[in-house]
Amino acid sequence: METFLKQGGRLLVVDGLAVAYRAFFAIRGLSTRDGRPTNALFGFVKMLRRLDEAWRPTHWGVVFDGGLPASRLTLLPEYKAQRPPMPDALKGQLDACRRYLRIARVSEMTLPDEEADDAIASVARQAEKTMDETLIATGDKDMYQLVNARTRLVPVSGNERVAWGPDEIVAKTGVAPERIVDWLALVGDSADNIPGVPGIGPKTAARLLNEFGSLANLLAQAESLRDPKTKASLVACRERALRNVEMIRLRTDAAPAVVWEQWVREEPDPVALVKFFEEMEFDSLAAESRQQNLF
Repeated sequence: METFLKQGGRLLVVDGLAVAYRAFFAIRGLSTRDGRPTNALFGFVKMLRRLDEAWRPTHWGVVFDGGLPASRLTLLPEYKAQRPPMPDALKGQLDACRRYLRIARVSEMTLPDEEADDAIASVARQAEKTMDETLIATGDKDMYQLVNARTRLVPVSGNERVAWGPDEIVAKTGVAPERIVDWLALVGDSADNIPGVPGIGPKTAARLLNEFGSLANLLAQAESLRDPKTKASLVACRERALRNVEMIRLRTDAAPAVVWEQWVREEPDPVALVKFFEEMEFDSLAAESRQQNLF
């Protein structure tokens, strides 16, 4: 039987690929003496350590993509089709990232045929039943829809000591988190190859949603709009907008029940950690770990 422990604490969920991709393109030319690329791994490790220092979570885990779900591809076969393949040099470092997580005793989740966004959404909603606070480290604006009084976002670019709550989402988009799905359905998402409603940009979408309250109300009253171009576009693209809602709304039932004891933050194995850093020729990290553990 599923049970929830009212244990409290701060959960930090990290979008693993978002961190790895950013590190891969931000750090150039880092490799071992025998030519193995380590730039993404180095940035991944540094980001995890900075997040841990900044937020000191009681529970944490890293979530990776497990594939594209058939449900979204059925709705839009072109979903994410414009994205180039993952660079081989990055792909070859992901196993090392996972090795680091095991040595650092950080929980890792990958759900087959599920996107990391849906897995993170599922974990975050489960956490609302037991955690005092949930922080999601990501760069994906789809995640704005998850923000509430107890769930905030930590950008993986910029200042990792800043967390966005509902007020920051409104300042960023013009709409509250509960309207983000409708907002993105109108605007579209070029990063995911989801076309929006032509002629409706972020500011117009925010104004319309704040005026009508929801996409459903807006579409129901589209014929009453004064601007002929906006009216014509909404009427013509009604089905597209409704499809986009289904594409963009994150699933919260993708992950099985989380065993929170497995996500408790633990100290890394210091000997294994130094050995790993030495193997990857991260001399500064190895020296830092030796000094912290006095050996």
